[in-house]
Amino acid sequence: MKTILIVDDERHIVDLLRLYLEKEGYAVVAAADGEEALVLHARHDPSLVILDLMLPKVDGFEVCRELRRRGDTPIIMLTARSDDVDAVVGLELGADDYVTKPFNPRALVARVRAVLRRTDVTSRGGRPIEVGDLRIEPRRREAHIGERRLDLRAREFDLLAALARDPGVVLTRDMLLEHVWGTDFPGETRTVDVHIGEVRKKLGDDGPAIETVRGLGYRLVPPARQPHP
Repeated sequence: MKTILIVDDERHIVDLLRLYLEKEGYAVVAAADGEEALVLHARHDPSLVILDLMLPKVDGFEVCRELRRRGDTPIIMLTARSDDVDAVVGLELGADDYVTKPFNPRALVARVRAVLRRTDVTSRGGRPIEVGDLRIEPRRREAHIGERRLDLRAREFDLLAALARDPGVVLTRDMLLEHVWGTDFPGETRTVDVHIGEVRKKLGDDGPAIETVRGLGYRLVPPARQPHP
């Protein structure tokens, strides 16, 4: 049985998520502050962490930073703010996804399933993918540009791999949602935009570029075809 760690100081949210997650067959442990979260993470080694940002004692950003020092436990962040600033910061610290409060508990459970399904599948079509100097190794879930290894979170890796499998081909935001987040993902297309921004930063200037095709979506442009600024 997979264990989910919920970290939130709002008791009604914890109780609601516990109800829905246990119905899906997950074991649930809960922490009301950042310090307790780190203790329970070490004790239970959960399969996934649902982490609120605004916490007593140690905030969610610092908890996320510490969890990433420890390993690659998937993290879904909860934020009460409607803009993308917290989401971007959380993704930069290593969160795999974010959900804005208030949220539909069924939608959040769907995201949990999707994240766990991806992390369970360590290989899909295991042949390396190469686009210019970019090399992606699905079996090892690693990506390199030349000798430089890209520090990609699980969702970022899947997004880059989806684009790299068809370089030069436009993938719509809806297609990327389906490929990367799963058919049961109830999210918005801006989730794709936030993650694309993070992948672009990590690709830098020495690899292929992710080009925005206005009104459609994105494509990975091989280096020889990169547009001039």
